[in-house]
Amino acid sequence: MTDVHILGIRHHGPGSAHSVAEALATLRPDLVLVEGPPELDQVIPLVTDPDMVPPVAGLIYAVDEPRLASFYPMAGFSPEWVAIRWALSTGKPVRAIDLPAAHTFALRAAEERAAQERAAQERAAQERAVQERDLAALAASQEEATAATSDDGGGLAAVDGTPSDVIEDPPAAPLQAYRPDAIGMLATAAGYSDAERWWEDAVEHRNTDPVERFEALIDAITEIRDMDQRPVDHPDVLENNRREAAMRRLVRAAMREGHERIAVVCGAYHAPALVPAGFPSVSADNKVLAGLPKAKVAVTWVPWTSDRLSLGSGYGAGVTAPGWYQHLFAHWMAKDPAADVATTWLVRVAHALRKENLDASTASVVEASRMATALAAVRGRPSPGLPELDDAAQTVLCDGSPLPLALVHRELTVGRELGNVPDSVPTLPLAADLTATQRKLRMKPSAMEEVMVLDLRKPNQLARSVLLHRLSLLGVDWAQPTDAGRTTGTFKEAWTLAWKPELAVSVVEASRYGTTVASAAATYVSEQAQAAESLPVLSKLLESCLLAELPDGIAGVVSALAERTALQQDVPPLLETIAPLARTCRYGNVRGVDVRDVRKILQATVVRACVGLPTACAGLDDDAAGVMRRAIDRAQDGLTVLPELPLNDWHTALSAVAHSDTIHGSVAGRATRLLLDAGLVEGDDVASRLSRRLSIATPAPEAAAWLDGLLSGDATLLIHDRRLLQIVDDWVEAVPDDVFEDVLPLIRRTFSAFSRPERREIGEQLSRAGSAGVAAESSMDLSDAGPALKTMARILGWEAIA
Repeated sequence: MTDVHILGIRHHGPGSAHSVAEALATLRPDLVLVEGPPELDQVIPLVTDPDMVPPVAGLIYAVDEPRLASFYPMAGFSPEWVAIRWALSTGKPVRAIDLPAAHTFALRAAEERAAQERAAQERAAQERAVQERDLAALAASQEEATAATSDDGGGLAAVDGTPSDVIEDPPAAPLQAYRPDAIGMLATAAGYSDAERWWEDAVEHRNTDPVERFEALIDAITEIRDMDQRPVDHPDVLENNRREAAMRRLVRAAMREGHERIAVVCGAYHAPALVPAGFPSVSADNKVLAGLPKAKVAVTWVPWTSDRLSLGSGYGAGVTAPGWYQHLFAHWMAKDPAADVATTWLVRVAHALRKENLDASTASVVEASRMATALAAVRGRPSPGLPELDDAAQTVLCDGSPLPLALVHRELTVGRELGNVPDSVPTLPLAADLTATQRKLRMKPSAMEEVMVLDLRKPNQLARSVLLHRLSLLGVDWAQPTDAGRTTGTFKEAWTLAWKPELAVSVVEASRYGTTVASAAATYVSEQAQAAESLPVLSKLLESCLLAELPDGIAGVVSALAERTALQQDVPPLLETIAPLARTCRYGNVRGVDVRDVRKILQATVVRACVGLPTACAGLDDDAAGVMRRAIDRAQDGLTVLPELPLNDWHTALSAVAHSDTIHGSVAGRATRLLLDAGLVEGDDVASRLSRRLSIATPAPEAAAWLDGLLSGDATLLIHDRRLLQIVDDWVEAVPDDVFEDVLPLIRRTFSAFSRPERREIGEQLSRAGSAGVAAESSMDLSDAGPALKTMARILGWEAIA
């Protein structure tokens, strides 16, 4: 008869891992079963590979729908990892037991489809209810109108009712409790408010027989499970029943193989259900598992991080202190009587503080160790735990400040470790290409956030930039663009890199586009170009292709852009398209990309936008004017990128907008400012227009909008042209009190965009002028500025002036 031992553990518990190691060494089982989908059996043998360094995670995903994926993380102190390593090192077979992920993913997909159908049915029901209410309200109004007509000789009666499209939400169903927290209930029964501390004291700090410890835990969990009063149709109860039925099926199969002794390592909550003496009938389990759908799945190992093992990351089975638990596990497994876990931890804390140039002497470490031991005795704990060590470290090593302790928590308590998987693990071609490219460019993924500044003039760093841009297109957000610092050139880029384990799923999802990063990015761009409906989206996509050096992708985007541009009638999208196209034309040559077709599209876009601009600016409300003004600004920015681009049509269109009194003031004022900056409008002309726009005949809100369009950006006009400042000051003073509150937010927004020194200068000029107005411009002798002007002319290459 087969002897089955159930080892109920806490996932990622170092005490559980130590107890499992001791129990396995005592029992010497012929077969080890660990909780996990059976698909993991394909990759479990890779655990013994020297290049497999935890933390790692088993990744199982649906082949046809990669977003359906699950991770099964394991650290060096995870009981499952210890059990697998023991079995493989002793030559014993080891298998995973749980509900197959093929069933789990298929059930999840079916639930999502059912939820979408229910949502669609609810929306349809709400729409029908709205229509019925509208019809009822219309019928009632017609009846009342008919009655009123017959009573008063034809007058229409007013209908007073509630809005017909307001539907009260149905009362929410009461939330059902999730699976009981067995460990929390045991901790509460023992008088602990913190389940983690109870587990450490009762399990991880007790030196009792490991087999008896697991048997006692089964009895305790059995009592807790008997208290579960949830209905059988509760979602968690259904899922739990399926999983435990699948586990029992695999345990029965192992028992039939004739093994003398089997060890089952599973979550403590499942332990009572896997004791053979309490098994339900085979037919009952088969009934639970009958008819389950299946999906095609694949499995591999991926690197994991200590941060993702923590509860703070949102991981359901996470622990509060992965780094601390690794320290505990290493101490227990070393079995060195001379090593004190508290003292060695505080030594590591001192080293971490010293790396940050914070004082942490050896004497302070000794004192902190004594204090932690005293705190444990006062609190009735068998030995110092992390709370006692944290309190002692903060008091002695950190001078009572919590800030250095936060550093210790990030660097040590949680940790920065990133696991590693060998090259022999099953992988997709795209993932293999990415790994090879990372190795070639010396860009090793790291869990620590780092800033990488790239000089695009160097081939290797340019290749790094290309890779990051391609990954960004594919949705693999390994790096985020950041500020490159104080530089006016275009040869520098800065990225913030941090590898997250979830990116493995993003790589799987992107693999459907191609087998290499370059081909996948090009295919993705082509698909997005065909699906894009707006010109700005296509323009930005084109710019991304340029940065990612995707000639095939550029060709597809240019083709789609030419087609959409020819059909586009709205002026704002045309204006929004100019800047990305102009940047592509300018910087494409720098990167060796043929941009002749892009330049043709740009020229055609500029012409069409200029022709339609005056008409498109007529009759705009405030919101539409804001959209048009932003589009004009962006087009102006794009046009200035290419100095060789003819701007006559653009300036003619702006002049038509600026001279029209029927166009919204915000747009007309902005057009006037752009013409002034281009030197096509004299200061006297601007002063005349400003005086006319701010006259009494113009409503104050319209005048404020024109002023905002003219002045937004910087205060150079007001500071250096005293006449404009005087006109604005007089107008603000003359705004009637009844409309001043309406005008004030717009004026405040205009002046708030100025820098503090600019606002101070304007205020000082107005205060000096007093009630007499702004002083007239003082006469200046420009002859003194001659040498400076000649020097500047030589710098700018204006030799004729010099």
